[in-house]
Amino acid sequence: MSGSTTEAIEETNEVALTGRLSGEASIRELPSGDELVTWRVVVARGEGEPVDTIDLACWTAGTRRAARRLADGDRVRVEGSLRRRFFRTPAGAASRYEVEVRRLVRDRR
Repeated sequence: MSGSTTEAIEETNEVALTGRLSGEASIRELPSGDELVTWRVVVARGEGEPVDTIDLACWTAGTRRAARRLADGDRVRVEGSLRRRFFRTPAGAASRYEVEVRRLVRDRR
């Protein structure tokens, strides 16, 4: 912006979602020996609007434990960070965004 001073802007990567789990959890052991639990959460945008389906990745022991106690259709609150994961497919390199979960709880409202 012309004529203005540059202000320090704090960068953040924080995600907070409330929605319903869709499908069953996927539990995978990675070649490194680490375990990964993944879910999808469906979040409504508003009345008459489309929904967003967002992938969740639970890496820590606490979030994996919490994820295993949940079921398809449960309403949940999620806190975490947005991550872009790169991987190979038969068609070539690909990527997808997911939320790396820091906190996952059933929303009893």
